[in-house]
Order: sequence, then structure tokens, then C-alpha cells
Amino acid sequence: MGPAAGPAKNAPGAPHAVDRLAALLAEDLTAVEAIIHQYLTSPVGTIPNLAQHLIDAGGKRIRPLITLAAARLLGGGGDGPRKLAAAVEFIHSATLLHDDVVDVSSMRRGKKSANVVWGNSASVLVGDFLFARSFNLMVETGDIQVLDILARAASVIAEGEVMQLAAANDAETTRERYMEIVAAKTAALFAAAAKSGAVAAGRAGSEASALETYGRELGLAFQLVDDALDYGGASATMGKNAGDDFREGKVTLPVIFARDAGDDAERAFWRRAVGGERTDDDFHRAVALVKRHDAIALTLDAARAHAQAARDALRKLPANAYREALEALPEFVVERAY
Repeated sequence: MGPAAGPAKNAPGAPHAVDRLAALLAEDLTAVEAIIHQYLTSPVGTIPNLAQHLIDAGGKRIRPLITLAAARLLGGGGDGPRKLAAAVEFIHSATLLHDDVVDVSSMRRGKKSANVVWGNSASVLVGDFLFARSFNLMVETGDIQVLDILARAASVIAEGEVMQLAAANDAETTRERYMEIVAAKTAALFAAAAKSGAVAAGRAGSEASALETYGRELGLAFQLVDDALDYGGASATMGKNAGDDFREGKVTLPVIFARDAGDDAERAFWRRAVGGERTDDDFHRAVALVKRHDAIALTLDAARAHAQAARDALRKLPANAYREALEALPEFVVERAY
């Protein structure tokens, strides 16, 4: 299966798609950053300190940018989409804080994770605070439909994380089960971010549905690339330690491809290693097996297919600078792997 056709890569030195989108939405993004820091205010000092450690750590704000761009693409703008964009970032940040506790992670966005610095209890409770703040912002928009969209997404994300926890150390996890988990824990927020922007712009019909599809497919591509990078990326690029998924007993798509293509001895290795009986050298063997069976390339092919589906979903929407910027994002998501 060859790479799906897509737009040309950025020329050397050219700003990548996220930077171009941020420049296009500079005024909105500045307002969102101000909202984020306003709503982090608390007399309990640990809350803003811990939250800002994560939120100010260099995240690209892809999800809030999607919310803002979706609204602008359809003629909307102003305070409503900005508050929703901040709410989306709070939901995302809350899930990262909780994930790092569950996964016993030590690095996030290239820095020590909050749970390492402040401990698990504080990370969980500040994550809860961020969820609460996100709902404050949704309510302030006065739009019950966007509240429903983002509230449903928050519950789906939690379901996805629980599904992933239940599937941990299960070497027989199927591709279908894996994609179900990814759709819930990652793609649901991308989809809600895009759809809520459209609804905030007063376009709750086919345009909102198209943007929801765009967000979902982009989120799937994003997670597949992350999973490929875990077996072939540098920590500085990824913002986390290579091999974290393997050490946490997660069966991701590169593992599924390698496992299914392997012989009996290789499948026995995956059962043992994923099942929890890992040695210090097992990650190196896992990487070798993933490369032997072209599992990273196959995973990136799947990511490209979802990236193309994301671009296709935008075709019936108004042609303007915001649509063009959103069309460039899927290619950026895939090209992170190179």
C-alpha cells in the first residue's frame, strides 16, 4: 500500500501548518491565551503552578486552533469561539494530567511530568479543576448545543482511557479494538473541537458534520503517528520517552502489524513482553521486529489514509484562507514522523 496523495511538503525554512494557522488566527489565539491564564487563577497556589507547568510547556494548541479556524471558516468569531477554544485546551490538559498518573509517565512535552514534580494526588485533583473550568467556559457561551458536544466528548475520552486500561497487557488486542480505543481517547476531542467551532458560528447542519468528520479523521491520523514514533522517534521530538507505550504494555498498531506478520516465536515474545514479563533488552527486540515487518511504514500508511479523509471532508465547505490552513494540518500531522 503506497502513500496517499496529499499536498506538497513545506519548502525548507517555510513555516509548518500549525505556525501558519496560528499566524492566521493570531488575534484570536492571543485572546485565548489570556482566557486560559485568567481561568487558571486560584488562591490555592499549587493549582496555577501545576497547571501552568503543563499548559505553558510548549504545546502547539492544535485543538483550540481547530475550534477557532472552524468558526472563522464559517463566518463566526468573537468571544464565544474563543471561550470554547480555551475550554478545549483545558479538557485536553486535564486528560494529559490524568494520563500521566495512570501511565506512570516521567516526561511530558520534553519536561518532567507534573506527577513527578508535584505527585499523583495533586495531578489528579488539578486535572479535575481544569475539567471544571472547561465547563465554566462552556456555560458562559450560553449555547447548550456546544455544551452538549464538549460534555459528550469528555465522557467519551474517559471511556476510551478506561478501555485502554482494560486492554493493557493483552497481547491479543485486535486492530478493531485498538481503533475503537483511539477513536475515543484521542479523535473524539479533535472532532468535538471542530464541530463546536462550527456550531458557535451558527452552522449546526451539514457544515458542522463535515468539520466533525475532519476532526475525527485528523485525530486518528495524529494518534497513529504518535504510536509509530514510540518505536522510532527521539525523545526531544516526541516530548516523551521512546518506548513508553511498550513499557506500559500497550498494544498499538505497529505492534499489531508486527505480531500478526510474525512467526510463532515472535508471537510468543509479544505475549510475554506485553503481558508484563519484560527484560531490559526487550524494547530493542520489539523495535527490531517492528522494523523487520515494516510495521512503522504500514502504520504511517494508515495515518496517511485518515489524513486524506480529513482533507476530503473539507471539500464542500467555503473556500477561504481558514479552510486552506485546515487542509494543510493533516500533512503536518503525518510528516511529524520524518
